[in-house]
Amino acid sequence: MKIIFSFFIICLLVNSESISRSDFPEGFIFGTASSAYQFEGAVDEGNKGINIWDTFIKRPGRILDFSNANTAVDQYHRFQSDIDLMKNIGMDAYRFSISWTRIFPNGTGEPNPEGIEYYNNLIDALLEKGIQPYATLFHWDLPQKLEDSYEGFLSNRIIKEFERYAITCFEAFGDRVKHWFTFNEPHGFTIQGYDFGIQAPGRCSTLLHLFCRKGKSSVEPYIVAHNILLSHAAAYHAYHKMFKASQRGKVGIALDSKWYEPHSDYEEDRAAASRAMDFGLG
Repeated sequence: MKIIFSFFIICLLVNSESISRSDFPEGFIFGTASSAYQFEGAVDEGNKGINIWDTFIKRPGRILDFSNANTAVDQYHRFQSDIDLMKNIGMDAYRFSISWTRIFPNGTGEPNPEGIEYYNNLIDALLEKGIQPYATLFHWDLPQKLEDSYEGFLSNRIIKEFERYAITCFEAFGDRVKHWFTFNEPHGFTIQGYDFGIQAPGRCSTLLHLFCRKGKSSVEPYIVAHNILLSHAAAYHAYHKMFKASQRGKVGIALDSKWYEPHSDYEEDRAAASRAMDFGLG
C-alpha cells in the first residue's frame, strides 16, 4: 500500500531575492492547504448537517474566547477570490478537505446535491486557474449523527460508513481530482479528541480533564486509531478496485508525527528513537 506523505516546511527568508522556484527540484509542488470546518463557514447553508465540532464549541469551558467557525474565512462564498489570490502568488496546488456533512448531512443516507455542487464548483474553479485540487476526505469533522448513534470511530460500524462516503466522493469528483487523502493527521485527532479530550469529540478520563463527560484515555485512542486505519484501507481498496483504472488517481493518508533522534550512537538509544518513530508514525 502506497502512502502519500505531506511535509510542511517553514522558511524564514532574509529578503525576497534569497530564494526562488529554481532553487527547488523539478516537479516540486508549491501549494497550500485548509480544512473545511476552519475555512468554509456557512454552517447552516447548503443543507449541511451538524458535525462534532458544531456541537463541541457550544459546550461550556471548551472554547475560552467563545469563538466559532460559523463564518470562519467564508470560503464557501469567497472561494473564487481565494483561488485568484492563489493564482497570483503562483501556487500549483490546493489541498482542501471535504465536509462529510455537506455530502451526507446525517453521515449516511442519500447524498446532498447542494454539497456536491459546491465542491464541483470549487474544483472546476481551481482547474480553470491551472491549480491542481488535492482533496482530503476527513479533517476531524465527524457527522454528529454517527457520534450519537454509535460513538463514531469507537465502533467498527464507521468503516462501512466511511467507505461509502469515500466512494461517493470518488464518483462525484474523481474525474478531476487525482490526489486523495483519506485522513488528515489521524494521530492528532486521536490523541487530542480521545486521550487529552481538548478537541472534538472531547473524550478522556475525567481525571485528566474536568470538562470530559465520558471517555477512557488508556483505551479509546487505540480503538479509534485502529478503526481509522481500517477505514483508510477500505477507502484505498475501494478506489483501486472501482476507480483506479478509469480515473488514474492516487490515494494516501496525511500523517503527523514528531521526529526523534537518538541521544547517542549506542544501540539502545538508536532502538529507542526507532520505537518512538514507529509508535508515532508507523
